[in-house]
Amino acid sequence: MGAWAEDAFGNDTACDWADDFSDNPNIEHISRTINVIANSNEYIDSDDACEALAACELVAGLKGTWGDTISYSDELDQWVKTSGIKPTSNLIEAAEKAIAKILSDDSELLELWDEDGINEQWHQEMADLLARIKS
Repeated sequence: MGAWAEDAFGNDTACDWADDFSDNPNIEHISRTINVIANSNEYIDSDDACEALAACELVAGLKGTWGDTISYSDELDQWVKTSGIKPTSNLIEAAEKAIAKILSDDSELLELWDEDGINEQWHQEMADLLARIKS
């Protein structure tokens, strides 16, 4: 995983997903990405987790509970601001469930971030994202 920061867009996989999303931005794409994790009973692959976290950030933005804006997500932020879309309760619940699974013992991304001990910054970023989605 090419990562440079603990936030949802601080890795190559999330930025690649964001580029793909920007080609045809729509709520169904966000939902499909989140539901890969939310509906899984399998071990969570780190790439799938990174993509889902990026999609969860969009859900938080659509709710109006923005995190820090960063240059990696400028185009996405503009779409969120102009789309007029409000996420459904089902999508919000799926996002909450996806984050919980990413933070579980069955998550490769959790293992990668915590392989040298608990990465407090990453856990704080995830807690903040979850809180913004729940608010």
